[in-house]
This record gives sequence, structure tokens and C-alpha cells, in this order.
Amino acid sequence: MNKKSISKTLQNQIIILTIFTLIFWSVQILNFFVFRGALLEFGIIPHSLIGLRGILFAPFIHGSWGHLLANTPIFIVLGWLVMLQETSDFFIVTVLSMLVGGLGIWFFAPANSIHIGASILIFGYLGFLILRGYFQRNLASISLSLLVIFLYGGAIWGILPLDPHISWQGHLFGFLGGVWSAKLIAKEYYS
Repeated sequence: MNKKSISKTLQNQIIILTIFTLIFWSVQILNFFVFRGALLEFGIIPHSLIGLRGILFAPFIHGSWGHLLANTPIFIVLGWLVMLQETSDFFIVTVLSMLVGGLGIWFFAPANSIHIGASILIFGYLGFLILRGYFQRNLASISLSLLVIFLYGGAIWGILPLDPHISWQGHLFGFLGGVWSAKLIAKEYYS
């Protein structure tokens, strides 16, 4: 890859991450100042047909400014690491993490709860990055997996039901969506 191509790729990656981040922050601003929290109803509501719409909307809705502030930097870092090999990997991992994470919440989380936040994506990216090295079995992917484990491995505890106010189901199933993505993408590269 030449210098101009690398620059263009990096520019595209920055644009993609900026757009997602702007969506997160715009939704939070609208939800807080205009809708006074009403957008929370667009989260995933388990066992409810209307709650299925949350699979699409939940990752973009946050319950508080602190929730959004906690998710933004890790989303950007892990999202960019997902793009390192191919920018298109980001979209595959994002969609599968939303789908598997959202359906996992919808089927297994308690009824009458609402699940929101980019954690579904973050844990999807985490699952993808940790298992990418295992599935791809090349030095670059293994090195990246080890780096992610070193930097963010402690987050793995988030898939356990340790805090009743945190959607561990979203974390767990988002993670599994990321693992599935790693397997599918590795198969695509090596078939």
C-alpha cells in the first residue's frame, strides 16, 4: 500500500468513527434537551415485539452523559483497531454485534427492562479483536489480539451478571457477535 492510499484509508476511518460519534452525541443532546429522556423507549425491550426496534436504535442511545462519556473513547479506539486490516470489517462487526447482541438481550434479559448503549458494539469489537488472532493465525492478528487483551482484557468481566444495573446480556451477546464476526472474516480471508 502506498503512502497516498494509507492516508486515504486513514481519512476514511476517521470519517466513519466521527460520524458514529456525532450520532451518539447528537442523539444524547436531543434526548436530554428536546425529548427529556423519551428516546430511552427506543432501546431494546425484551420479549416485546415493539422492543425489537431497539436492535437498530439501542447502541446510539445512552442513559446519561456519564454513560456516553464512558463509552465514547473505548468505542473510538476499539472501532479503529477493528478497521486496521480492512475498513469494511468495522461494518461487518458492527452489524453482527448489533444483531446478535440485540437478539440475545431480547430473548434472555428480564421483561419490562430497557437496554441501551454502545456497549453492545464495544463488546462486539472486543470479542472480534481478542479472537481475531485465534481465527486468522497470523503474526499481525495475534499481536493485535494480545495488545487488546493487555489493554482491555479486564473489561471481559462485563459479560458476567455482576451489576443488576448493567446489561450484561448486551455485553455477552455483543461479545459473541464479535467472535462470530472474527470467525466469518477469517474464513473469508483464508478460503
